Amino acid sequence: MPRVKEGFKGERAVVLPVFLIDELKHDPLGSELYITDIGYYPHAGFHYRERTCEEAKEFVLIYCVEGAGWFELENHRYTVTANQFFILPERQAHAYGSKAGNPWSIYWIHFNGAKAAFFSAGFNRPKNITPQEDSRIKERLVLFEEIYSSVSSGYNKNYMLYATASLFHFLGSMKFIGEYRDCGSLRNDCKNQDVVQAAIHFMQENLSKTIRLAEIAAEVKLSVSYFSTLFEEKTGSSPLRYLTYLRIQEACHYLDFTNLKINQISPLVGYEDSLYFSRLFTRTMGMPPSAYKAKKKG
Repeated sequence: MPRVKEGFKGERAVVLPVFLIDELKHDPLGSELYITDIGYYPHAGFHYRERTCEEAKEFVLIYCVEGAGWFELENHRYTVTANQFFILPERQAHAYGSKAGNPWSIYWIHFNGAKAAFFSAGFNRPKNITPQEDSRIKERLVLFEEIYSSVSSGYNKNYMLYATASLFHFLGSMKFIGEYRDCGSLRNDCKNQDVVQAAIHFMQENLSKTIRLAEIAAEVKLSVSYFSTLFEEKTGSSPLRYLTYLRIQEACHYLDFTNLKINQISPLVGYEDSLYFSRLFTRTMGMPPSAYKAKKKG
């Protein structure tokens, strides 16, 4: 079977660094449920993954919204169609992939924690989320985007804990699907962009450039000292350290979805010295760029 090593048009993915996962494992809330990887693959032709027991370190949720695919678990092969999901348990060998001629579009989350087995119980076979008047499918996908947005906002523990709280809701909407449909519509969460969010947006738009702290503070019209204090109070990180996390996150995207070499990626994320970039990447993600690229995701 042909298999695509690189990505699919329109795909998105975020992999959390080892240090942050370790922090979550030791947090009272995070230890209950935490995300390690999350993404969306649209029309993922020839998508294929296979893991041994040793490689299956997390639970894997796959929610198919279009097309079709399959998965293998415990010597059984199952067909997956649109509006179905399944959850693969940790420490069990498995394989899954997209159906040739009708490739699936999937939302996926790798997660673990003390409550992970509870939410995954009974979902090791395809389960239906049938579209109907009260199905609230769109609202569930909005919730997924809320989780994804939190995780992709930088390596901030508070954002990750918010993603964990939202993941409880997301998995609960599947575990208790009848109750979820009965509870009515979710309220739209109107977000007012505050100073810190505006600063983060400025960083994200200028990842390839040399950015000084004074420039970021000037962008939000605050003094450097006041801005730094405000930013750290809200995110738990200094502005420049946060900028580093965003750059490493962007580098992960290039490693995941392009064939660019390290010395080509480093200037795209603001580092002219590729050796320095490699050391920084390794320190942040807990593995060198080459090992990260080889890591099985999705």
